[in-house]
Amino acid sequence: MKIGVISDIHENFHNLVLALQKMEAEGVEQILCLGDLMNAGIAKILAAHSVPTFLIWGNNDGEKVDIVKASFRENSQLTVSLNTYDFLKIGGKKIFISHYDDLAIPMAESGRYDAVFYGHNHKKKNEIIGSCHVVNPGEISAQKSGVASLAIYDTETNEVAIHDLENIVSLKSDFIDKWFRENMERLDFRSKDSFNNL
Repeated sequence: MKIGVISDIHENFHNLVLALQKMEAEGVEQILCLGDLMNAGIAKILAAHSVPTFLIWGNNDGEKVDIVKASFRENSQLTVSLNTYDFLKIGGKKIFISHYDDLAIPMAESGRYDAVFYGHNHKKKNEIIGSCHVVNPGEISAQKSGVASLAIYDTETNEVAIHDLENIVSLKSDFIDKWFRENMERLDFRSKDSFNNL
């Protein structure tokens, strides 16, 4: 079974649709969304898509009531967790998902999971700890890195690949990079390391 993993959409409808098309082309049968939709319209797209999506909350999901309502629509393919993390068994694999990066390593080191997926810091990462895949699919929004990406986990081969999307749109610019650099201390972002490429 192929599982698509996406995170940190941040209202980028354009890149989300590209990601959904890419996952369809790759034969993905289940999508895991690691939060930060920001907008209920994103949830409506996931709910209407042909592939089922399981969503956990991020720290930027302000319209929670409308996001949950989208999951209750008739024929909705969206299921919403109550948490920013969850424990799943899909395709015979034990999977831990979290929006936050600080839970990923301890859960992988526990030896209880075949795969751990996390988001939040927008930084692509694909590593193995013990026999556990530990993967950040990167960001759909492309707002910090300028790259929109997703991961696909094949439970039969037990392999994970990260795919960069083509023809994306991004708000990342030299102007905003410079502004962030000049104001980083004042902004006091939780995940400052995601701006290391600035």
